[in-house]
Amino acid sequence: MSARRNHNQWQAWLAAMLLMAIALPGLPNAAAEETEAAGKAYEETPVAESDREHWSFRPLTRPSLPQPDGAHLARNAIDLFVIAKLNKSGLVLQPPAAPETLLRRLSFDLTGLPPTTEQLARCSSETASEAGNEAANEAANKAANERSLQAELDRLFASPAYGERWAQHWLDLARFAETDGFEHDKIRKNAWQYRDWVVRAWNEGMPYDAFVRAQLAGDQAGVPVATWFCTSGPDMPDINSQDERRHELLNEMTGAVSSVLLGLQLACAQCHDHKYDPLSQGDFYRLRAMFQPALHVVHNRSIGPLAEQADTEVSHLLIRGDWRRPGPEVAPAVPRVVNPEGVEASTRAELSNWLTRPGHPLTARVMVNRLWQHHFGRGLVGTPSDFGAMGDWPTHPELLDYLASELVARNWSLRQLQRLVVDSATYRQRSRLPADATADTRRQWELALERDPADRLLSRGPRKRLEGEAVRDAMLFVGDSLNREMGGPGVRPPLPPELKGTLLRGQWDVSPASDHYRRSVYVFARRNLRYPIFEVLDRPDANASCPQRAQSTTAPQALLLLNSPVALDAARRLAGAVVARSDDREEQVRHVFRRCLARWPEPEETSAALGFLAEHERVLRDAGRQSGTLAIPRPLAKSLDPYHGAALVEFCLAMLNSNEFLYLD
Repeated sequence: MSARRNHNQWQAWLAAMLLMAIALPGLPNAAAEETEAAGKAYEETPVAESDREHWSFRPLTRPSLPQPDGAHLARNAIDLFVIAKLNKSGLVLQPPAAPETLLRRLSFDLTGLPPTTEQLARCSSETASEAGNEAANEAANKAANERSLQAELDRLFASPAYGERWAQHWLDLARFAETDGFEHDKIRKNAWQYRDWVVRAWNEGMPYDAFVRAQLAGDQAGVPVATWFCTSGPDMPDINSQDERRHELLNEMTGAVSSVLLGLQLACAQCHDHKYDPLSQGDFYRLRAMFQPALHVVHNRSIGPLAEQADTEVSHLLIRGDWRRPGPEVAPAVPRVVNPEGVEASTRAELSNWLTRPGHPLTARVMVNRLWQHHFGRGLVGTPSDFGAMGDWPTHPELLDYLASELVARNWSLRQLQRLVVDSATYRQRSRLPADATADTRRQWELALERDPADRLLSRGPRKRLEGEAVRDAMLFVGDSLNREMGGPGVRPPLPPELKGTLLRGQWDVSPASDHYRRSVYVFARRNLRYPIFEVLDRPDANASCPQRAQSTTAPQALLLLNSPVALDAARRLAGAVVARSDDREEQVRHVFRRCLARWPEPEETSAALGFLAEHERVLRDAGRQSGTLAIPRPLAKSLDPYHGAALVEFCLAMLNSNEFLYLD
């Protein structure tokens, strides 16, 4: 009886599933009646004034500057807010990092590249001194270092590498890739033009309000490629139903726009009202309606930039988010909770103007938090794309509002705001305790670790691991092999054979050899396959907007950085660069340290490195390996002993794998 009953239950379940599958596509009878009834029954919950009491929905106002104990340590207004917070925990700002350490931090943060030896020489802490006048020497050295550092800041902001560095951060948000994704992952032949537009926008100092307006409605202002921000997400051009495809694209686009520009997870409201935030289905579909007239799809063709058409279609709220179940009509509008004045906005241009009006509670707050995050490793709000009820509260709310107000007051200049941030005593703090620290300094450091273990109060300098792109670029840079050519279609360096074997023909045609050394921002961005060093170091797959990269520690990271052809080639070129500079072994060691770590080695480090070279040279000689099979420097100087050259390559490879190379102090 039990077996027969189970068999009958299975048959009944299968029949029900078949009936459901047959009924859904055409919405006959009962399903259509349910849709009609649900549409009539939809009642939108009003936004209450209490909903707008959440910190991120309150009007943006400029806070007054605090006057805390220790205010004399402040370099600008940022420090006053930070010192005031530290006072409450009995903490103080740490002294500034050494000039070379600070220059390395600034260079990577602003350009994604290490400083040159020439830059380091200009900012060196080793300056001339006058015997018997220590106080005057210290003051003179401090003034000289400050002048040098300000001059280097000017150069870093003016460098084309600045736009390449900060474009990559924005491309993570924009879910940029040069392919569609999903099963066939077709190539978008012109997608690189959006990447190049973002690089130019950062390098030209485009104000953030203009940056936003161009990406939402650039087709109406002569820059249609900028609107690829909206359509940069994944797509399925070969899906059978183009109506379903367009529906998915519109939903993805609406969610990305709201999370990136507003810091709101409005995508959670496409099937039902948001469970925690005052965001309704109506809010979602009204915002979505602004993009409908401009999104057009053609079967088997990748999506392109938005293009407005004269005929505007009627928009509907979709019951339970089902594209086959249209509910009540909706008119384009912005989310109600951040629009207490009832500003009318029904087009993308009007949306962009509403977003960038001076008093908007979210736009400036969200963007300055993103800037802060990339300089300190964590935003003042720890959930950079969720400023709603389930997101983090700001650690320094007054500082966040001050920075947001300052961005608007400075005509939305991101560069000016960044200059303010990196010029602060807060940013300049050292991130490690020096070996020669005094007892009092050590107590202050240990107190900071005890009371602020995660550095949320900003009681010490930021310490971050470099992203995969910065690691690769730095490897090429220190070996004088980085190709600085800018722009153009994504380049395709060689892939490991076992990886290329997973692709179809034409999906990764290797570029000319000179392209193999282009900056990482120009490496072909395929959704279904990330370049190996990027993948192991946590680059997002571009299938969704990424506000903050994960940071894992795994065995494949060490294995790839130690054994990959990319790392070995970089070590050989670094060895070649230092050999070309000096044939003295101690000088070679010193220059490897200077290039890789932005500092000279300590005497014990030099001794250890020379011992390493001597031992490995002996091992290679004893093994009787032929010079033709050795990994030797590129290029190899005729006068160089190949066995010493091979040992030097191994030393360079070890330095490229050191924590001090991979992390930013």
